[in-house]
Amino acid sequence: MKRQICNPYLPSWEYVPDGEPHLFGERVYVYGSHDRFGTPMFCLNDYVCWSAPADDLSDWRYEGVIYRRRQAPANRLGLRSLYAPDVCQGQDGRYYLYYAFDFLGRIGVAVCDTPAEQYEYYGTVHFADGHVWGTRSGEPFAFDPGVLAENGKVHLLSGFATKVPFPATRFHQLICRAGVMAELVPDMVTITKGPVELFPTKGRPGA
Repeated sequence: MKRQICNPYLPSWEYVPDGEPHLFGERVYVYGSHDRFGTPMFCLNDYVCWSAPADDLSDWRYEGVIYRRRQAPANRLGLRSLYAPDVCQGQDGRYYLYYAFDFLGRIGVAVCDTPAEQYEYYGTVHFADGHVWGTRSGEPFAFDPGVLAENGKVHLLSGFATKVPFPATRFHQLICRAGVMAELVPDMVTITKGPVELFPTKGRPGA
């Protein structure tokens, strides 16, 4: 791929929307959801990763499949699709992959010692008492996570969607009125503050 120096930067047979680029060491790694050619639905494939030297973004390398949707306990049958993920490095030096299964309303976490090898299921984002975010009616709908770790703090952000069908969330009536943020403890999976509303679908947060 060294001859390809303009968009699209990935080959024509690859479909990685919702791209999240991160600079780890001397390479840029791109994570994202993974569409399948010729299908009427989004995000049916497992997560893959592509990377390139930070000083040569024409030289992209396929890192392979980094996380399979069947790895998560909530999706052993593989019926749910992996939506837009994000990755950050924790204080322990490991790499944490945050993902959401279509309209389930929960955020899962996988971990790896390197940016682009095989990630393993780590847990589902929960509160200190063990309650999993998204398993109680009235909670914000967790969707398309983004994560930022800096200055000793970990901020987990979640997007929102239109009202989600009741059965899709396993019969929890979740709220879809704003994007939200929660702060995590250094274990990268336990909420210590929030989630709080940041930007509303309309009006102002809480309106």
